[in-house]
Amino acid sequence: MNSKVINILLWIAQVLIALTLLWAAYAKLIQPIEETAKMLPWALGNPGLLKFTGFIDLLGGVGIILPSALKIQPKLAVWAAYGVVLLMIAGSVFHIMRGEASLLGMNIVIILFAIFIAWGRTSKVPIYGK
Repeated sequence: MNSKVINILLWIAQVLIALTLLWAAYAKLIQPIEETAKMLPWALGNPGLLKFTGFIDLLGGVGIILPSALKIQPKLAVWAAYGVVLLMIAGSVFHIMRGEASLLGMNIVIILFAIFIAWGRTSKVPIYGK
């Protein structure tokens, strides 16, 4: 596969992860907690954790796309990708502890996309700063 195709796939992966994390941040930080609890039953019992994970989602969503798009410290997008992997692993552990292993599919897909981004933006098609 040539670098142009990989670059397009990397941008698609970056946008998809950014949109997913920014949506999650909205749901956790802005949406009324009662609405969020319809999707995340644990939210009502853990409002502090909800806000914390919402803030982390916001940082990940911005960090995975903005540095690359603006070409300002684009290496930060690689670090954000590593952070997303850690976030999804933590989320997976949380789901398993709650007996929700059936919900791990999305975490696994996001982990794979984030690993692809870290690999691609580090070695295959890096973005260089201004």
